[in-house]
Amino acid sequence: MDLLPWITIVFIIVGFAVLAFMKKGMESKIAFITANTENEENPTEAKSIIWWIVSAAAWGIVSMFLIVWCFHNHFG
Repeated sequence: MDLLPWITIVFIIVGFAVLAFMKKGMESKIAFITANTENEENPTEAKSIIWWIVSAAAWGIVSMFLIVWCFHNHFG
């Protein structure tokens, strides 16, 4: 039995769950930054938001690669 489709499905579901779980925290950090524009903690908060966006984009790219690879192995 091929393990690649299961790895792909689990990776996508777990990644989506993590992103959905962290979304509320990122929204509160954005609200904090917009409310306190002159606070010294804003660069650290902004960096964490940027890294969350970068990691979400990387998860999406890896997910697309895994899906294409899965279909290539299945139908190729």
